[in-house]
Amino acid sequence: MRKTLLWVPCALFVFSLALTSPVYKSENLSFKDSTSNSSLSLSSQLFNQYVDNIYQIASLQSVGLDAAVFKKAITGYYNLKMANKLSANSSVITIVDLAKSSCTKRMWIVDLLSKKLLLNTWVAHGQRSGDDMACRFSNDVDSFESSIGFYVTDNVYMGKHGRSLRLNGMDEGFNDRANERDIVLHAAEYVGPGSIKALGRLGRSQGCPAVSPLVADRIINIIKGKNVLFVNGNVDNYNSRYLNPDQAARIAFQDNEESLERRVL
Repeated sequence: MRKTLLWVPCALFVFSLALTSPVYKSENLSFKDSTSNSSLSLSSQLFNQYVDNIYQIASLQSVGLDAAVFKKAITGYYNLKMANKLSANSSVITIVDLAKSSCTKRMWIVDLLSKKLLLNTWVAHGQRSGDDMACRFSNDVDSFESSIGFYVTDNVYMGKHGRSLRLNGMDEGFNDRANERDIVLHAAEYVGPGSIKALGRLGRSQGCPAVSPLVADRIINIIKGKNVLFVNGNVDNYNSRYLNPDQAARIAFQDNEESLERRVL
Protein backbone atom coordinates (compact mmCIF):
# COMPACT_ATOMS: atom_id res chain seq x y z
CA MET A 1 0.00 0.00 0.00
CA ARG A 2 2.83 2.39 0.89
CA LYS A 3 4.55 1.80 -2.47
CA THR A 4 1.29 2.38 -4.34
CA LEU A 5 0.77 5.71 -2.58
CA LEU A 6 4.36 6.80 -3.08
CA TRP A 7 4.16 6.31 -6.85
CA VAL A 8 1.85 9.33 -7.14
CA PRO A 9 4.12 11.96 -5.55
CA CYS A 10 7.11 10.48 -7.35
CA ALA A 11 5.40 10.70 -10.73
CA LEU A 12 4.15 14.19 -9.96
CA PHE A 13 7.65 15.24 -8.92
CA VAL A 14 9.17 14.03 -12.17
CA PHE A 15 6.31 15.55 -14.15
CA SER A 16 6.90 18.89 -12.41
CA LEU A 17 10.48 18.75 -13.64
CA ALA A 18 9.09 18.33 -17.13
CA LEU A 19 7.19 21.60 -16.80
CA THR A 20 10.22 23.58 -15.60
CA SER A 21 12.97 21.99 -17.72
CA PRO A 22 13.78 23.17 -21.26
CA VAL A 23 12.48 20.89 -23.98
CA TYR A 24 15.09 19.43 -26.32
CA LYS A 25 14.12 18.63 -29.89
CA SER A 26 12.50 15.23 -30.07
CA GLU A 27 14.77 14.10 -32.90
CA ASN A 28 17.76 14.58 -30.59
CA LEU A 29 16.37 12.04 -28.16
CA SER A 30 14.65 9.61 -30.48
CA PHE A 31 15.57 6.02 -31.27
CA LYS A 32 13.54 3.02 -32.41
CA ASP A 33 10.85 1.95 -29.98
CA SER A 34 10.26 -1.70 -30.85
CA THR A 35 7.14 -1.90 -28.69
CA SER A 36 4.91 0.76 -30.21
CA ASN A 37 4.55 3.27 -33.03
CA SER A 38 1.72 5.08 -31.25
CA SER A 39 1.97 8.08 -28.95
CA LEU A 40 4.22 7.68 -25.92
CA SER A 41 2.73 6.34 -22.70
CA LEU A 42 2.73 8.55 -19.62
CA SER A 43 5.63 6.57 -18.12
CA SER A 44 7.64 7.03 -21.33
CA GLN A 45 6.94 10.75 -21.34
CA LEU A 46 8.04 11.00 -17.72
CA PHE A 47 11.14 8.94 -18.49
CA ASN A 48 12.04 11.32 -21.33
CA GLN A 49 11.69 14.25 -18.95
CA TYR A 50 13.78 12.45 -16.34
CA VAL A 51 16.57 11.97 -18.92
CA ASP A 52 16.24 15.60 -20.08
CA ASN A 53 16.48 16.80 -16.49
CA ILE A 54 19.78 15.00 -15.83
CA TYR A 55 21.11 16.16 -19.19
CA GLN A 56 20.34 19.76 -18.28
CA ILE A 57 21.51 19.75 -14.65
CA ALA A 58 24.80 18.01 -15.51
CA SER A 59 25.33 20.50 -18.39
CA LEU A 60 26.09 17.63 -20.77
CA GLN A 61 25.29 19.59 -23.90
CA SER A 62 28.07 22.06 -23.07
CA VAL A 63 30.66 19.25 -23.01
CA GLY A 64 29.60 17.80 -26.35
CA LEU A 65 27.56 14.75 -25.31
CA ASP A 66 24.71 14.21 -27.76
CA ALA A 67 21.30 13.94 -26.10
CA ALA A 68 20.28 10.89 -28.16
CA VAL A 69 23.45 9.02 -27.19
CA PHE A 70 22.91 9.91 -23.54
CA LYS A 71 19.35 8.58 -23.68
CA LYS A 72 20.52 5.30 -25.18
CA ALA A 73 23.08 4.92 -22.40
CA ILE A 74 20.50 5.53 -19.66
CA THR A 75 18.01 3.20 -21.32
CA GLY A 76 20.65 0.46 -21.39
CA TYR A 77 21.59 1.17 -17.79
CA TYR A 78 18.05 0.53 -16.54
CA ASN A 79 17.56 -2.53 -18.74
CA LEU A 80 20.84 -4.00 -17.50
CA LYS A 81 19.81 -3.20 -13.96
CA MET A 82 16.53 -5.06 -14.44
CA ALA A 83 18.52 -8.01 -15.82
CA ASN A 84 20.63 -8.04 -12.61
CA LYS A 85 23.83 -7.38 -14.54
CA LEU A 86 24.86 -4.40 -12.40
CA SER A 87 25.86 -3.98 -8.79
CA ALA A 88 23.03 -3.04 -6.44
CA ASN A 89 24.48 0.41 -5.72
CA SER A 90 25.43 1.22 -9.32
CA SER A 91 24.58 4.81 -10.31
CA VAL A 92 27.42 5.65 -12.71
CA ILE A 93 27.36 5.34 -16.49
CA THR A 94 30.32 5.76 -18.83
CA ILE A 95 29.72 6.82 -22.42
CA VAL A 96 32.20 6.64 -25.30
CA ASP A 97 31.02 8.19 -28.55
CA LEU A 98 33.15 6.93 -31.41
CA ALA A 99 31.00 8.89 -33.85
CA LYS A 100 33.15 11.87 -32.83
CA SER A 101 36.71 12.84 -33.75
CA SER A 102 39.50 11.38 -31.62
CA CYS A 103 40.69 14.97 -31.11
CA THR A 104 37.63 15.65 -28.97
CA LYS A 105 37.01 14.53 -25.41
CA ARG A 106 34.55 11.79 -26.31
CA MET A 107 34.35 9.87 -23.02
CA TRP A 108 31.95 11.01 -20.30
CA ILE A 109 31.34 9.55 -16.84
CA VAL A 110 28.04 10.64 -15.30
CA ASP A 111 26.59 9.95 -11.85
CA LEU A 112 22.83 9.59 -12.33
CA LEU A 113 22.11 9.83 -8.62
CA SER A 114 23.86 13.16 -8.04
CA LYS A 115 23.20 14.29 -11.65
CA LYS A 116 26.84 15.29 -12.05
CA LEU A 117 29.45 14.92 -14.75
CA LEU A 118 32.38 13.22 -13.03
CA LEU A 119 34.85 13.22 -15.93
CA ASN A 120 35.15 14.16 -19.61
CA THR A 121 38.30 13.00 -21.38
CA TRP A 122 39.94 11.56 -24.49
CA VAL A 123 39.69 7.89 -25.45
CA ALA A 124 41.33 5.95 -28.28
CA HIS A 125 39.75 3.56 -30.78
CA GLY A 126 41.15 0.54 -32.62
CA GLN A 127 43.91 0.79 -35.24
CA ARG A 128 41.81 -0.69 -38.04
CA SER A 129 38.67 1.22 -37.17
CA GLY A 130 40.02 4.37 -38.84
CA ASP A 131 42.45 7.21 -38.36
CA ASP A 132 40.91 10.22 -36.63
CA MET A 133 37.35 8.94 -37.05
CA ALA A 134 36.24 5.38 -36.25
CA CYS A 135 34.26 4.11 -39.22
CA ARG A 136 34.71 0.32 -38.98
CA PHE A 137 33.78 -1.92 -36.06
CA SER A 138 34.21 -5.62 -35.39
CA ASN A 139 33.56 -8.35 -32.85
CA ASP A 140 36.26 -10.60 -34.33
CA VAL A 141 39.45 -11.75 -32.64
CA ASP A 142 42.59 -10.02 -33.99
CA SER A 143 40.53 -7.51 -35.96
CA PHE A 144 42.18 -4.59 -34.10
CA GLU A 145 38.87 -2.76 -34.49
CA SER A 146 36.69 -1.28 -31.77
CA SER A 147 33.40 -2.91 -30.81
CA ILE A 148 30.27 -0.91 -30.09
CA GLY A 149 27.50 -1.62 -27.60
CA PHE A 150 26.93 -2.09 -23.89
CA TYR A 151 29.63 -3.39 -21.60
CA VAL A 152 29.59 -4.14 -17.88
CA THR A 153 32.83 -3.40 -16.06
CA ASP A 154 34.44 -6.21 -14.12
CA ASN A 155 37.60 -6.69 -12.05
CA VAL A 156 40.90 -4.80 -12.00
CA TYR A 157 44.15 -6.59 -12.86
CA MET A 158 47.79 -5.80 -13.65
CA GLY A 159 48.61 -6.37 -17.31
CA LYS A 160 51.12 -5.25 -19.93
CA HIS A 161 49.60 -1.76 -19.81
CA GLY A 162 49.69 -1.64 -16.02
CA ARG A 163 46.52 -1.43 -13.97
CA SER A 164 43.63 -2.32 -16.28
CA LEU A 165 39.89 -3.00 -16.11
CA ARG A 166 38.17 -6.00 -17.67
CA LEU A 167 35.02 -5.38 -19.71
CA ASN A 168 32.22 -7.86 -20.41
CA GLY A 169 30.40 -7.29 -23.70
CA MET A 170 26.62 -7.56 -23.40
CA ASP A 171 25.51 -7.31 -27.05
CA GLU A 172 25.53 -10.54 -29.01
CA GLY A 173 27.23 -10.19 -32.38
CA PHE A 174 28.59 -6.74 -31.57
CA ASN A 175 30.86 -7.01 -28.53
CA ASP A 176 30.19 -10.32 -26.76
CA ARG A 177 33.68 -11.61 -27.65
CA ALA A 178 35.34 -8.85 -25.62
CA ASN A 179 36.93 -11.29 -23.16
CA GLU A 180 38.19 -13.52 -25.96
CA ARG A 181 39.69 -10.44 -27.63
CA ASP A 182 41.16 -9.07 -24.38
CA ILE A 183 39.22 -5.85 -24.79
CA VAL A 184 39.90 -3.90 -21.58
CA LEU A 185 40.17 -0.32 -20.41
CA HIS A 186 43.83 0.61 -19.95
CA ALA A 187 46.26 3.51 -19.93
CA ALA A 188 48.24 4.45 -23.06
CA GLU A 189 50.85 7.18 -23.59
CA TYR A 190 49.43 7.89 -27.05
CA VAL A 191 46.19 9.27 -25.57
CA GLY A 192 46.31 13.00 -24.88
CA PRO A 193 46.95 16.43 -26.40
CA GLY A 194 50.60 15.58 -27.18
CA SER A 195 49.56 12.90 -29.66
CA ILE A 196 46.94 15.15 -31.20
CA LYS A 197 49.56 17.87 -31.71
CA ALA A 198 52.07 15.43 -33.22
CA LEU A 199 49.72 13.28 -35.34
CA GLY A 200 46.63 15.40 -35.84
CA ARG A 201 44.72 12.67 -33.97
CA LEU A 202 45.09 10.34 -31.01
CA GLY A 203 47.18 7.21 -31.21
CA ARG A 204 45.17 4.01 -31.63
CA SER A 205 44.77 0.78 -29.68
CA GLN A 206 44.21 -2.82 -30.73
CA GLY A 207 40.50 -2.34 -30.10
CA CYS A 208 40.51 -1.31 -26.43
CA PRO A 209 39.11 1.97 -25.10
CA ALA A 210 42.52 3.30 -24.04
CA VAL A 211 42.77 6.46 -21.93
CA SER A 212 45.48 8.82 -20.73
CA PRO A 213 47.78 7.54 -17.94
CA LEU A 214 46.97 10.80 -16.12
CA VAL A 215 43.35 9.75 -15.57
CA ALA A 216 43.41 5.95 -15.97
CA ASP A 217 43.50 5.09 -12.26
CA ARG A 218 40.78 7.60 -11.48
CA ILE A 219 38.52 6.20 -14.20
CA ILE A 220 39.11 2.60 -13.11
CA ASN A 221 38.37 3.44 -9.48
CA ILE A 222 35.09 5.13 -10.40
CA ILE A 223 33.67 2.58 -12.85
CA LYS A 224 35.03 -0.81 -11.71
CA GLY A 225 32.75 -3.48 -10.30
CA LYS A 226 29.70 -3.99 -12.53
CA ASN A 227 28.87 -0.55 -13.91
CA VAL A 228 27.75 0.35 -17.43
CA LEU A 229 30.05 1.43 -20.24
CA PHE A 230 28.31 2.24 -23.52
CA VAL A 231 30.29 2.62 -26.76
CA ASN A 232 28.39 4.41 -29.51
CA GLY A 233 29.34 4.42 -33.19
CA ASN A 234 27.89 5.20 -36.60
CA VAL A 235 26.46 1.74 -37.30
CA ASP A 236 23.08 1.49 -39.00
CA ASN A 237 22.41 -2.12 -38.04
CA TYR A 238 23.21 -1.85 -34.32
CA ASN A 239 20.50 -3.27 -32.08
CA SER A 240 20.41 -4.36 -28.47
CA ARG A 241 17.98 -6.15 -26.17
CA TYR A 242 18.92 -3.50 -23.62
CA LEU A 243 17.38 -0.64 -25.61
CA ASN A 244 13.83 -1.34 -24.48
CA PRO A 245 12.44 2.10 -23.49
CA ASP A 246 9.26 0.83 -21.78
CA GLN A 247 11.23 -1.50 -19.54
CA ALA A 248 13.70 1.28 -18.74
CA ALA A 249 10.84 3.59 -17.73
CA ARG A 250 9.35 0.98 -15.41
CA ILE A 251 12.56 0.23 -13.54
CA ALA A 252 13.56 3.92 -13.40
CA PHE A 253 10.38 4.89 -11.59
CA GLN A 254 10.56 1.84 -9.37
CA ASP A 255 14.02 3.05 -8.32
CA ASN A 256 12.74 6.58 -7.71
CA GLU A 257 9.78 5.26 -5.73
CA GLU A 258 11.98 3.10 -3.49
CA SER A 259 14.42 5.98 -2.99
CA LEU A 260 11.56 8.27 -2.00
CA GLU A 261 10.19 5.62 0.34
CA ARG A 262 13.55 5.31 2.11
CA ARG A 263 13.64 9.07 2.65
CA VAL A 264 10.08 9.12 4.02
CA LEU A 265 10.81 6.24 6.41
